[in-house]
Amino acid sequence: MAAPLSGAQQEQIKSELFAGSKIQAIKTYRAATGADLKTAKAAVEALEADLRATSPERFITPAAKTGCLPLLLLLLISAALFAAWASA
Repeated sequence: MAAPLSGAQQEQIKSELFAGSKIQAIKTYRAATGADLKTAKAAVEALEADLRATSPERFITPAAKTGCLPLLLLLLISAALFAAWASA
């Protein structure tokens, strides 16, 4: 049976969830309670669902990843313009 979480441990797990660190939150839960991975994952995911329903504004949204496509397009256009200029 898993040990109960203290208030400080609950706040730590909530902070990790708000920061987008679910894996760390599961690790913290397991260390604090001695629960197995399946139990810890289920508990943390249930807590996350509750927090997303009650405090969605507290979750940090990661910046959108644009990848390297815009840079690649810029380089190709620059190369084409340079080639056209050099041949003129």
